[in-house]
Amino acid sequence: MTKKRLAWIVDSTAYISPKLKNHPDLFSVPLNIHFGEEQFADGTELTTTQLYAKIKGAEVFPKTSQPSPGEFAEKYKELAGHYDEAIAIHVSHRLSGTLTASKGGADIAEFPITFVDSLSLSYGTTALVEYGMEMYDNGATVTEIQEQLEKMVGTVHNYILIGNLDQLYKGGRMSGMQFFLGSLLKIKPIIQISPEGELNMIDKVRSEKRALQYLLNKMKTAYTEGVRKFYIMHGNVLAQAEQFSLSIKENMPNAAVEIDEISSVLAVHAGEGTLAVFWLGME
Repeated sequence: MTKKRLAWIVDSTAYISPKLKNHPDLFSVPLNIHFGEEQFADGTELTTTQLYAKIKGAEVFPKTSQPSPGEFAEKYKELAGHYDEAIAIHVSHRLSGTLTASKGGADIAEFPITFVDSLSLSYGTTALVEYGMEMYDNGATVTEIQEQLEKMVGTVHNYILIGNLDQLYKGGRMSGMQFFLGSLLKIKPIIQISPEGELNMIDKVRSEKRALQYLLNKMKTAYTEGVRKFYIMHGNVLAQAEQFSLSIKENMPNAAVEIDEISSVLAVHAGEGTLAVFWLGME
């Protein structure tokens, strides 16, 4: 039996790892960033460096939006000429309407796509894509891949140290009172995407030093349980991410660490200075 050509679809909230960057069958559909009447496609028309510069000089705080079903349909019609079907893995439906729009685009294009809700974002999507690709290369069917990935959803652990409370507040993710107290007391909120795909504040730590130690302690616990690969995602603070990576390796000598930036659309909400850690659990 001839293997069907399979495309892999993600959106721009996903972390495109070095392993995925040059994969010929992976396609990313960008979310949009709006500055007033101006609209930019995440990652293609606006880099993270340009975003941070625009935020500092903007009178209007930027907003984000998912691609329209029509934008997805355009991509899917294009892919239909080269692929028999696709697997699409998207940002949690509790954080964005991207998954719903993608399904609408598939209906318009009449292109067969199997959908998986990552109930996460960034590396939480990446882990599923990489695992699914490995299964496909080893001969698994699309149905088998979908079933396995849905079992894995929620097993990516994450802790996010928000870099800019001002952006979290202006983006509607924090109340006025939380913002006032957080700024006054120099509180660093620790955010987590729950296994159900919701964004929750799980702790509040006084000072950045204590917040970083909080993240490190969580990682040390995972290390004792067998985790050996960690991911650091940052918001324009590469030097801090590299320094934190050194701390990880000093405490966990056999750990591998990968560092990269959060996407522009995530940076709109989390802000410059954000540091997030991810790892795949041992379940």
